[in-house]
Amino acid sequence: MSLRTHVIAVFDIGKTNKKVFLWNTSFEIVFEKQIQFAEILDADQYPCEDLAAVQQWIVTTFTELCQMPEFELIGLNFSGYGASFVYVNRAGDPVAPLFNYLKPVSFPFPYADYGGEAEFARKTASPILGNLNSGLQVYDATFQAFWPEVFKAMHFPNYLASLFTGQLTSEITSIGCHTALWDFDLGQYHPWVNRIADQLAPISTASYIELDGINYGLGLHDSSAALVPYLRSVAEDFVLLSTGTWCIAMHPFNESPLTSDELAHDVLCYLQPNGKPVKASRLFGGHFHEEQVARMEAHFGGSFADCRFSDRVYDLKPLAASVYVSAFAARDLAEFPDLASAYDQFMVDLVGQQIFSLNLLLKDAPVKQLLVDGGFSQNEWYMRLLARALPDVEVYAAEVAQASALGAALMVYAGETPKNLIQLKK
Repeated sequence: MSLRTHVIAVFDIGKTNKKVFLWNTSFEIVFEKQIQFAEILDADQYPCEDLAAVQQWIVTTFTELCQMPEFELIGLNFSGYGASFVYVNRAGDPVAPLFNYLKPVSFPFPYADYGGEAEFARKTASPILGNLNSGLQVYDATFQAFWPEVFKAMHFPNYLASLFTGQLTSEITSIGCHTALWDFDLGQYHPWVNRIADQLAPISTASYIELDGINYGLGLHDSSAALVPYLRSVAEDFVLLSTGTWCIAMHPFNESPLTSDELAHDVLCYLQPNGKPVKASRLFGGHFHEEQVARMEAHFGGSFADCRFSDRVYDLKPLAASVYVSAFAARDLAEFPDLASAYDQFMVDLVGQQIFSLNLLLKDAPVKQLLVDGGFSQNEWYMRLLARALPDVEVYAAEVAQASALGAALMVYAGETPKNLIQLKK
């Protein structure tokens, strides 16, 4: 009988940090490490990912993991940023750089041929975001010199998986995330995609491919992967509010069509691994916090970390909400006697914006539970103000380690999902 621990390896590839985790079958992390790579320049001298270096690190690290005597690998998957395409030849080798999704588009997309920008954005659930709409990267590629060499194009996480499966496939979570590729009205590729359809790797509905006793995943978009542990563990309908630089609220149970008004307020749709839409709203909340705290500390001196929560915040009123700029930025700091008073008002304004953003999802599909993870789940102002503003909703601080990587691991595990994956604090 083998005493080696069965483990699932997940490479979690972010723009800055590249991480690898080993999860045991109780879904505890038993090994992890991370690395960073300097960007290189493409032919236009624009910074981009060093694809060759990332690929070499992944392959070398995987070999090292397989040789660890204490572990027996039973699964491998990838979570990563999805808004980037890899273009490969018939041998599966890249024929172009991994272009940066922040790079300006080179050729204007013919939105007018498809009902104009507003209608195109509504049907594809994709705010007009330039190359962050990754389908536009492929459209742009059709004008490039390397295009005749392209056999297949696939999103970055799916390409990384192909290094081990040998199969060039697309997976639905990358296709469905603000790519301008998917027609959410029709539940299939948008008609414009016909011009590049032969070069897109075919969509696979499988969760993994079993080879020599190892379940190899197809790679997932990181935001969709982060939702998987909650879908597997929480019985009742919920909204997940994932907080960080961006505060992204995901409502997997809101099936109402995306409206132009929602789109104008930064609501979009993702696709779950099962192909169902996830309506999501976004707020630049963590950025607003960092920006305005720096302004307050520079004005008053001291640190917001010394502030203490007080019930006096419940007497304050927020400014009219917008999701695009910090409401508090319009306030004159001279109106406040000290940093603590200013911070109270800032958090009231910020949560006012968050409630506005949440209500875009909840108005047609109320839920009983709001699960908050990430940095703001530890902020007493944020959590108490949310709970007070949503009296019919149970608000929980949720804690799950490395949610994106965990979701990717769960997708290649054939056993029963363990209980207590997520810790909830009401």
